[in-house]
Amino acid sequence: MKDTHTDEIQTLDSKVVYQNRWMTVREDSIGREDGYRGIYGVVDKPDFVVVIALDGDDVYLVEQYRYPVKGRHLEFPQGAKEGAETFDALSVAKAELREECGLLAADWQYVGEQFLAYGMCSQRYHIFVAKTLTKTTQALEEEEQGLTVHKLPLVEVKARIINGEMMDSTTCNAFGLATLKGFI
Repeated sequence: MKDTHTDEIQTLDSKVVYQNRWMTVREDSIGREDGYRGIYGVVDKPDFVVVIALDGDDVYLVEQYRYPVKGRHLEFPQGAKEGAETFDALSVAKAELREECGLLAADWQYVGEQFLAYGMCSQRYHIFVAKTLTKTTQALEEEEQGLTVHKLPLVEVKARIINGEMMDSTTCNAFGLATLKGFI
């Protein structure tokens, strides 16, 4: 397998074209060894977590309105930690499960990490399976208004993914990877 860390494309210049507390969009002037010159738009966002909260043969999902696609969609609880502090994926996963679902878990298993969309974005996500759940209070952030929690059988989640009802690529990928690795 080829070394994926070799810089085949050189960054000649980089400028931030947009920034807010959740993301930075930059435009890089790039060059290749053969003399080609061009630009590359990159979205930088902090790493995030995805939590598959299992309760026997059921799993918890959240549904919320997603503005870019103008609709409400089911997905696994997900979230990031803003700011320059060190990213501790497990701590963020525990916080997201409590905030979004009002659940605590005694058993945490790390499934793996994936890039979100590495053709345009540097962001990656870390997938966890949470088990041995207990209820506590939900603590939604202001941006999560209208978020609802759903407990569905795993077979129904699988069917919804297959028939295209669940279209969040992160949720579908996390479900698939956790299944292939034997966590589900």
